[in-house]
Amino acid sequence: MESGDSPLVSTLDTRLSTLDYRLSTLAPKKIIARKNRRSYFARRCTWHLSCAPASTSQHATHFSQLEILDGHRAAADNRDGMTRIGFAYNQKPEPTVGLVSAATEPRSDEEPPSIDDVYAEWDSAETIDAVAAALAAYGDVIRLEADDSFPERLRAEHPDIVFNIAEGLRGPNREAHVPAICEFLGVPYSGSDPFTLSLCLHKARTKDFLSSYGIPNAPFALIAGETDLARLLGSDSPLALPTPAAPLFLKPVQEGSSKGITEKNLVCSRDELAVQARFLLETYEQPVLVEAFLPGAEFTCGVLGNGSSARVLPIVAIDFGSLPDGALPIYGFEAKWVWDTASEPLDIFECPARIDHQLQSAIEDVVLRAYRALGCRDWSRVDVRLDARGVPNIVEVNPLPGILPDPRDNSCLPKAGRAAGLSYDELIQSALIAAAERNGVAVAGRHARLSSRHSQPLPAA
Repeated sequence: MESGDSPLVSTLDTRLSTLDYRLSTLAPKKIIARKNRRSYFARRCTWHLSCAPASTSQHATHFSQLEILDGHRAAADNRDGMTRIGFAYNQKPEPTVGLVSAATEPRSDEEPPSIDDVYAEWDSAETIDAVAAALAAYGDVIRLEADDSFPERLRAEHPDIVFNIAEGLRGPNREAHVPAICEFLGVPYSGSDPFTLSLCLHKARTKDFLSSYGIPNAPFALIAGETDLARLLGSDSPLALPTPAAPLFLKPVQEGSSKGITEKNLVCSRDELAVQARFLLETYEQPVLVEAFLPGAEFTCGVLGNGSSARVLPIVAIDFGSLPDGALPIYGFEAKWVWDTASEPLDIFECPARIDHQLQSAIEDVVLRAYRALGCRDWSRVDVRLDARGVPNIVEVNPLPGILPDPRDNSCLPKAGRAAGLSYDELIQSALIAAAERNGVAVAGRHARLSSRHSQPLPAA
């Protein structure tokens, strides 16, 4: 201590020296697995701790903002390849409240089942465990439930990549929350980006987007409130009023997993349209999509990959003849969650679909056009239905597809994967590898052999 220094200055000097030494040991030069990393926290803005005394100046170094935030993880992150996999998900409350089964509540022709479907999009503990087990072949899996603590946990863990299946809960952009946070913190992630996830969740905007690319989809109108409903019921409606020969179909505009889609949504008269539109507006507190009902066969298609290498998995056909007697040809909430039980499973899917090559090619073409136009990445599920002329129309695009692991469950993407020769683990790993390659995250060492297998072309459907 110089003769003019106070004890306070001496104490501060000592503490800064200690801090300078600790930071220098915790921040090696390479802390990022991905090449050419760019993020909000990794801009070329450096801090130089130059206030340490000369006796410890050899420990002084430069720290980027990212290194300061992640210094405590640097030792773990300073490894080649993808070794730390964050796994983002939302887990359904157990037991799921409000779901009914055919055994406990028989289907009524008069009223739809009373169902609390708030958590219908979330995943069960079984699915979450199965995905985590598949990811574990490529590194250490860090479970990151997408609740209010997710941003801080992601910042603390800072994995090499996040595998995302989180659906979110609140707001019109809920499916985009995890990817947006990942982007803000500079963490690579699987699946589509926030824009695509928000776009595809809003069915009307998706249809506008598809129409601008000339991709077939059913004529539609959007009801945001009573003014729109009055217009639809009046003489200047953009759609003809429904009749038994030409019904309309209604959906909440921003729901997934068939939430809000029941047999009552197929309306055949003006009065039915008014009643069901008001019910959906009140129940789901969001606009209602009204579409011309497509009378043809329905299919669902899984897609894996990116860009020109994206491939359609074997097509899944929906057999409406397997529904209970008198059921309408709709794969809605009842078919997914009420009538399809463990004791009496619905044999509703056929994969590969028994269709001719011309129809198969037409379906695959429109599916890939939609997948690329909407900016989907790594994987998605695309629903298709034929119009009265037999032309495949896009019904919906789901960039966060359902992935139930049990083959006895009617989960279309795993079913299509099995038809393509992919086990459940290989399906999950294929999406992970597609995301890793897209982000420039290397898969090193003992995992490289597995990665090369998933990079091989899919078998022809």
